[in-house]
Amino acid sequence: MSTPHPLPFGSAAILGAGLMGRLMAVTLAQAGCKIDLYEAGSPEAEGAAARVAAAMLAPLAESAVAPVSVVRMGQHALSRWPELLAPLAQPVFFQREGTLVLWHRQDAAEATRLAGVLARTGAQVPELAPMQALDTPAAIAALEPSLGTRFARGLYLPGEGQLDNHALLASLRATLEADARVTLHWQSPRAPSDFSPGTASQPDWVIDCRGLGAKPQWNALRGVRGEVIRVHAPEVTLQRPTRLVHPRYPLYIAPKPDHLFVIGATEIESDDLSPASVRSTLELLSAAYAVHSGFAEARIVEIATQCRPTLPDNLPAIRQPQPRVLQINGLYRHGFMIAPALLDAAMELLAHGRATLARGFGMDVPDA
Repeated sequence: MSTPHPLPFGSAAILGAGLMGRLMAVTLAQAGCKIDLYEAGSPEAEGAAARVAAAMLAPLAESAVAPVSVVRMGQHALSRWPELLAPLAQPVFFQREGTLVLWHRQDAAEATRLAGVLARTGAQVPELAPMQALDTPAAIAALEPSLGTRFARGLYLPGEGQLDNHALLASLRATLEADARVTLHWQSPRAPSDFSPGTASQPDWVIDCRGLGAKPQWNALRGVRGEVIRVHAPEVTLQRPTRLVHPRYPLYIAPKPDHLFVIGATEIESDDLSPASVRSTLELLSAAYAVHSGFAEARIVEIATQCRPTLPDNLPAIRQPQPRVLQINGLYRHGFMIAPALLDAAMELLAHGRATLARGFGMDVPDA
């Protein structure tokens, strides 16, 4: 989707400088809009759910826990991310080498169930690249030589991708800092009620992307806690994100540049932001070691927790609670995978007053 030119307005206040807020600010500024971006925290996005993530773009793999509407958003994002990354001030690691799904023998029944779910998703969304069964250790080793013969069977999901979330947040920030049309307000919490959009000396639009910070205005929001571990493992080489079938929740290892790996992610119905538990840490590290013994000598760079903003149906939403105020929220565990779809849907609504794209993704969004 190309950015509409010109926009039917000239200024916007964006609340929240996490992933969605930064994407909106960059895109609107590129369209010629004057932007004021307000963030309660610092430029490092330490309070953003996007900072504690693996940034995997895996619509078929995520269909194990997500409906077809989210899968379609994820498929949209696979082609959109390169377009969004191209004009940024700093390069961002991005790849589409697919997803590898593995399991131990004791989890074969769960793996069979998962394969059935993925097959049904493929039938519903035929534009997805079909999964491939890996029926021998040699077939797995052909994709990931370092895994040798540790696993007997697996699945390969071609075309899925990932990016580096830390690099992306930094590049979006650098792009905004270099744009004369953008004014950044750090340590400056704001709510929609602080503005009178469309009146004299006020922004034309207010766009609320605060995640859980918007809970006072969106009571249905809740936090779902996730924990990830980032390690440096020079002895490990993986070409693509690897998911390990687990009886309680999906576990993954996402390789980033320079032998950094993100291991996650637990999923707990809680808005608790205390440090990771011993149990979660042991489970995540044990899973990584079960995939590749080289993780035994890895160095732990970070153990991080964050709460993802989630609505009752676990689906994202765009709503307009009052004229000239747009709220985007509820990205849950799918933030990087669905953010481009939400961005494009919001831009269509802002530029043309239409919600055609949003409804095509299964979202109940009225025209403006």
